[in-house]
Amino acid sequence: MSDAGGALRLLSSTDAKDADGVFRAVILANREGLEAAALPLARAGAAANPTDARMWQVLGLIERRLEALAPAIEALQRAAELAPADPLIAHTLARATMEAGLPAIALFDRAVALAPDDASVLLGRVAAQFAEGRLEDAIAGLEAQLGPNPGWIQGHASLARLRWVRGERDAFTGSMERAVAAFPDAIAVWRELIDTLMHAALYDEALDAITRARKAAGDNPIFDAQEAVCFAEAGRTERADRAFAAIWPIGHVTMAARYLRHLLRAGRPEEAAAFAETWLGRDPDNLTIPYLSAAWRLLGDSRWRWLEGDERLIGVYDIADRIPSLDALAARLRGLHLPLDQPLEQSLRGGTQTDGPLFSRIEPEIVALRQGIVETVEAHVAQLPPPQPGHPTLQERRGPIRFAGSWSVRLTDAGFHVNHVHPAGWISSAFYVALPEASMGGETHAGWLSIGEATELGLDLPPIRLIEPKPGRLVLFPSSLWHGTRPFAEGERLTVAFDVARPL
Repeated sequence: MSDAGGALRLLSSTDAKDADGVFRAVILANREGLEAAALPLARAGAAANPTDARMWQVLGLIERRLEALAPAIEALQRAAELAPADPLIAHTLARATMEAGLPAIALFDRAVALAPDDASVLLGRVAAQFAEGRLEDAIAGLEAQLGPNPGWIQGHASLARLRWVRGERDAFTGSMERAVAAFPDAIAVWRELIDTLMHAALYDEALDAITRARKAAGDNPIFDAQEAVCFAEAGRTERADRAFAAIWPIGHVTMAARYLRHLLRAGRPEEAAAFAETWLGRDPDNLTIPYLSAAWRLLGDSRWRWLEGDERLIGVYDIADRIPSLDALAARLRGLHLPLDQPLEQSLRGGTQTDGPLFSRIEPEIVALRQGIVETVEAHVAQLPPPQPGHPTLQERRGPIRFAGSWSVRLTDAGFHVNHVHPAGWISSAFYVALPEASMGGETHAGWLSIGEATELGLDLPPIRLIEPKPGRLVLFPSSLWHGTRPFAEGERLTVAFDVARPL
């Protein structure tokens, strides 16, 4: 339950000399998403209590949440000097250093030594190895950890994703297969194996795994739900109908979204609209909204315009003049794209995507880009229509600007994004850094951003907008809008993308 008001009162009433009080107030404010409001007290607490490791720890935590990684690292280094045996401080310093784009493996080694059984620390070291180009070491380390810990679900998931980006397609789930062979009743591992195959769109393989799971571990509602999704995503309509009927009523919003995908793909927009409308007001992450809008558009229901039709929801801004050098930015981004395959369960096809929060990095090109983008997002939010109850974008609170994720995508010859939505965001984006001008445009609008199409579901919906990319152009749109990239013939298309987090 939120207590933002209480957190603000505590921040304003706490004496900076009271280290215990500062710690409590800043931690509560951070939990409530009030990191900007907590920053002055965190700084004052560190200044007033310079030998208290906790003061530097919470100051580093707040700076990190604000994606100010240089001062965050400085504060966390002070905390680590004052409390060298504290495993949480060691881990936070290692993670902040990695997010900043600096070498962090040695720091993670130190954190692992202090907390050898902490799974999050172990996975952090894997991420640091991957970021520094040591993919083989990351894979070997996970395999070694999984040997004595075959039930470590996060370890299996990370290993499968690393093997996928290495280009493996036949044995990327090998560790899970070995685990269920040794422990056939391990339902959690079976679930992760099936989910991973589904993320890779290997639905026949996932259905085979479900059959094997039931034989080994018995019937389970988890397998029933996974089977329904597999049949639906594979386009096996009659089997999906029976599978969804077997798990009715659908009481979880994630499965509701899956059922809506099935209804739309099956050509039943009336059913989709009626079902989606039952979730209005009880879907805080707006998982069903993209499908409701698609159903309304297919039915000619004008209510879709309330959701997506206002032109002010989509903004196109040319901000090259705010970026010191697009060429320097492009060179920096290219250096971050490891020569690997596309990541598992992402929308891009024929390209690579950077790992970790891009806007946390401290290279000057990234810092300048982030500043220009924050200013533009603030201006975009300021011109949005007034708040409307129940609208997924036009909510009452609209700040401060925080990011739920940021990354770069490099598409090459014939690369594209399938149409998709961003359920973790409030406002999503595309910022164009470098483009293959000779391969863009034409009758097919090659390489253009398409908003409003849902071809992934086989729907005959025209785009709401087709937007021409240009170097230095930033496009902002609601995260619940379908969007994708038209394929282009050849060359490089280098972009930055991010999701603005929903204000709390």
